[in-house]
Amino acid sequence: MTAAAAVTAALVGTAALPATAAEHQSSRMHHAMVHISGVQHAWLGRDDRSNRLLNREWVDITNDSRRAMNLDDWTLSDRDGYTYTFHHVWLEGRATVRVHTGIGRDTRTDLYQDRRTRVWDVNADTAVLRDDRGRLVDAVSWGRRSHRAEDMGRRDEAGWHDGGYRHHDGGYRR
Repeated sequence: MTAAAAVTAALVGTAALPATAAEHQSSRMHHAMVHISGVQHAWLGRDDRSNRLLNREWVDITNDSRRAMNLDDWTLSDRDGYTYTFHHVWLEGRATVRVHTGIGRDTRTDLYQDRRTRVWDVNADTAVLRDDRGRLVDAVSWGRRSHRAEDMGRRDEAGWHDGGYRHHDGGYRR
């Protein structure tokens, strides 16, 4: 098969599915694999407001797909509107990146918001992940002030949420 014939065959195969259906499918699959997989919003001991303690406050974002995802201009925010914007971040397939509150040097596995104060409320808050178009990808809530506090799952004494916390994912399914 010549190169021109291969291009024609690829275009014909693509044209068999209406553009809106193809876009909807790819959009849905694009977001279905990225989610908030963990939250550490509190720690035991005295809060001395050090950078070390601020970096013990984090949110894990996981890509369950096999392919890398571009998170450029995605946002992670809390209920009070504190927002971290991802810049030049590619999340590899089957990988997790941890977004710390404090100051640090970004790596492939750890990102830093470079804040000097806490973001996540110890008692009740919501971590919201949005894509570059502002669409809800995932949200995790905890605590008593939440409108669904009874559904928010478990929190151990250190503020760690595991698989029992409540996701509000905007309709995208994993």
